[in-house]
Amino acid sequence: MTGRLSPLKVARVKTPGMYADGGGLYLQVGERVTEHSGRSWIYRYMLNGRAREMGLGPYPLYSLAVARTKALDARRLCHQGIDPIEHRRAAQAQTRLDAAKAMTFQECADAYFKAHREGWRSSKHITQWKASIATHAKAIGSLPVPAIDTALVLKVLEPIWTTKPETASRLRGRIEAVLDWAKVRGYRSGENPACWRGHLAKLLPARSKVRRVKHHAALPYAEVPGFVVTLREQDGIAVRALEFAILTAARTGEVLGARWSEFGEKTWTVPAERMKAHREHRVPLSDRALAILQEMQAHRLGDDGFVFPGSRSGRPLPHSALLRLLRQMGRSDLTAHGFRATFKTWASDRPRFANEIVEVALAHVVGSKVEQAYQRGDRFEERRRLMEAWAGYLAKASAERGKVLSLRASG
Repeated sequence: MTGRLSPLKVARVKTPGMYADGGGLYLQVGERVTEHSGRSWIYRYMLNGRAREMGLGPYPLYSLAVARTKALDARRLCHQGIDPIEHRRAAQAQTRLDAAKAMTFQECADAYFKAHREGWRSSKHITQWKASIATHAKAIGSLPVPAIDTALVLKVLEPIWTTKPETASRLRGRIEAVLDWAKVRGYRSGENPACWRGHLAKLLPARSKVRRVKHHAALPYAEVPGFVVTLREQDGIAVRALEFAILTAARTGEVLGARWSEFGEKTWTVPAERMKAHREHRVPLSDRALAILQEMQAHRLGDDGFVFPGSRSGRPLPHSALLRLLRQMGRSDLTAHGFRATFKTWASDRPRFANEIVEVALAHVVGSKVEQAYQRGDRFEERRRLMEAWAGYLAKASAERGKVLSLRASG
């Protein structure tokens, strides 16, 4: 039986409770009732042995007559074996998907970038992320995100897959991430056309087979002392930064981002957030490295300023400064990072230093996760002897090189 309620009763009732109209339709009255709130419509039903409640909206936004119509529609769905709640959810999802046809790939990429950039530590990564999308994904940037399919992804990737394999590989991952984000937000459905495993891997050659990885150019260690002699003849903060990087075998970003607050008694402690492995790294400092820090005191701005400041206030020396220095020295064939490989080769040729010590000195993750869990300490004193030996090699060989150059000049 239906029609138990009347418009007048619905308008006047204020006592909390559930008031049946019949046919599964109820008026739910809450604790606090006002003219425009506190009452709502509920449809109760059983389907497949499961009792469910479906909200039909608030009163008076939806009148008794409208609520009865909505309840009737729900009963018809139940009669067909269709769950009205699931049916409504599917309709809402389709509505969102249809509305998303105006949401372009570039808009999704911008939204993804905005949502994730605070979690990215590297400013270089942030810059490259946006630049790669803007430069190489123009073909899909203005297209509705649901329209992006495998053919369109290939249209973006194929022109640079063999000529710029590293860029193309990173771009593919970024496109995949944006499309995954769009799917979770309800802007598209279906499989991700930028997925590599089991999909694009069958259409494109693996990056490792396209071109051999080009490693950072590195000097043979026998030539490094001569290079250091020439380096010390130059002037500028970049000169000191590069020599400090060579002496500590640290990554360029770690050196350029170094702050005075990170230095203690003959030790440089690089915080985890600036390390590639996201783990704090202690670096033992040789006498020459300490001398460089003493020279940089003249440029010191506060206890937490950058050790190697750039020309812009409050900013460190940029990576490009070291590349310009190498070009000025006629060594555009080299990179600052390459001296890490030189250091490893030199250390590997000295049996008294175990490979594990060398790897830890380079801040590489050593061993499996299980081995790392059982590892105790960072072998600091052993590494101190290693770094002192490296500095001693450079100092002795550099001095000998300097004497030879002096003799040649006087002759």
